[in-house]
Amino acid sequence: MPKVATEASKASKQAGKNARKGESARKSAVRKDTLLTPETLPAPVLAGRDFLSNLDMTAGELRAVLDTAHSMKRGEWRAVKPLAGLSIALVFEKASLRTRTTFDVGMYQLGGHAITLSNTEIGLGTRERVSDVARNLERWVDAVMGRVYLQQTLQELAQHASVPVINGLSDMLHPAQLLADYQTIEEGFGTDLRGRRVVYIGDGNNLANSHIHMGILTGTDVTIVTPVGYEPNAGVLMDAVRAGVKVTLTNDLAAIAGADVLYTDVWISMGQEAEADIRRRAFQGYQVTPEMLDTLAPHGIFLHCLPAHYGEETVPEATEHPKSRVFDQAENRLHAQKALMYHLMGDLKPRW
Repeated sequence: MPKVATEASKASKQAGKNARKGESARKSAVRKDTLLTPETLPAPVLAGRDFLSNLDMTAGELRAVLDTAHSMKRGEWRAVKPLAGLSIALVFEKASLRTRTTFDVGMYQLGGHAITLSNTEIGLGTRERVSDVARNLERWVDAVMGRVYLQQTLQELAQHASVPVINGLSDMLHPAQLLADYQTIEEGFGTDLRGRRVVYIGDGNNLANSHIHMGILTGTDVTIVTPVGYEPNAGVLMDAVRAGVKVTLTNDLAAIAGADVLYTDVWISMGQEAEADIRRRAFQGYQVTPEMLDTLAPHGIFLHCLPAHYGEETVPEATEHPKSRVFDQAENRLHAQKALMYHLMGDLKPRW
C-alpha cells in the first residue's frame, strides 16, 4: 500500500528541513576570527580523570565543559582536530542509538577514532573479568566509554584502567545525558540557572539521580515527582543533604504547575521487563500530555532523554509540542559529549 503523507506530516517534515538549513547557514556564517586554532583552545579541565558521575566535576569545571559544548555547537571548533591520533573504546552492554552515534561521530569530528565493542564480543565479567578487560583496553586506547547495567562495572573498569573511563549510562546514573540536558536548558534560560524549577516526573531512576546531582552543581530547584515506592536512590539524596541543597520529593502532580523545565523518562528501563505490568499500573496518571505542558510556566520547556515509549510516559503530541525541546536535546548529546571528551583527553598525545 503506498505511503500517504498527511498535510501535518508534510509541514512537520518541511519545518525540519528548514531548521537544518538554518542551522547549516548559521554555522557557515561563523566569522573566521571566531574559529579556534591550536593556540587558542581552552585548557582541558578534567585531563586524565574518570567521569562516572556529574559530581566528578566541580561547578567551575561543569561551566568550562558547557561553555565548550556551546562553542562547538556554534561551529567554532571546525578548524581544529585536538584529539587527532587518539582513540576511544565504546563498550555496550545495553542497546544504543544516541550514545553510540554521538560518541562515535564526536570522536571523528575531533580528529580521533572510536571502536564499538558489544558485550557479545567482550562478555564483561563472564568471558573475561572486568579488571582484565580494563588492563587490555588501557594498552590500546586512550579512553573507555561504558554503557552498562551496573555502576559497579564502571567503577571496576576505572579502578583497573589507567585511561579515563566515561559513564555512558548505568543503573545508578546517566551523567553524560545530563550534560546535554543542561546545555539545552541553558539555550533557553541562559547560564545562570539558580532558582530555575526543574521538575522530573516518573521513575526515580538513573536520570532522577543525576538530576539531583546537577541541582547540586547548578543551583536549580529540583523536584522529583514519583509514585510511592519509586523514589530516587537514598545515597544520591544524601549527596544533596551533605551539599546543603534542598531537593523536593512528592507524589503530587500539582508540583508540575509553573515549572521552567519538565523532564520524564521511560517507566520500564532495559532489564526491568519482568516488572512491566506492575510498573504500568503504578505510573497511571504520570503520563506527560500536551495538557500537562500547558500548565508549565509560559517559557517552560519539556525534555525527554529518549527513546520514548509512546502511550506510557508520554505521547507524540507532547514530544512534538511547541514547548518540547526533545530533539534539540538529542542533538546536544553530540556537542556535550565532544566537549566532555576534549576536556578529559585534550592533554593526551598519541602513543604510537
